[in-house]
Amino acid sequence: MALTKEQKQKILDELKEKIAKQKVMIFADFTGLKVKDLSNLRKKIKAADGEIKVAKKTLLGLAVKGAGLEFEAKKLKGEIASVFGYKDEISLAKIIYQFASANPNLKILGGFLENQFRTAEEIITLAQLPAKEELLAGLVRSVAAPISNFINVLQGNIKGLIYLLTKIKA
Repeated sequence: MALTKEQKQKILDELKEKIAKQKVMIFADFTGLKVKDLSNLRKKIKAADGEIKVAKKTLLGLAVKGAGLEFEAKKLKGEIASVFGYKDEISLAKIIYQFASANPNLKILGGFLENQFRTAEEIITLAQLPAKEELLAGLVRSVAAPISNFINVLQGNIKGLIYLLTKIKA
């Protein structure tokens, strides 16, 4: 059943609103994906403060161009799902990448990050980066390593002195 003009305008306005407040937007082809799997993906994305929206390519193209971004939705193949991330750029890309690895019917087609179109390869590379917490933990280890090594060296001198004193006493 065809959509009326009012329904199309409502979808277009909704897409424009989502595009305006997103930090990352990823496009994925979900052709052949089961409804149960798509529902599981929706739950995972919602838990990561994101949202998934399926719309016709024409409406998606109009909404993206209305937001001032350069994009041709017609070039994307298959049925397109737009995934919007509102909180963190990388966590949403990780969720999509892990889900696509487990379900070959879901294919990452590209997306927008920092208002620039990124290819599927760039999105996948972004998803393979370590999490922010892991990077911060590595930084803390790197900064703390010289201090802990210095303490170990100082303790070595004291241990050596105590060992020498116990040998002299005996």
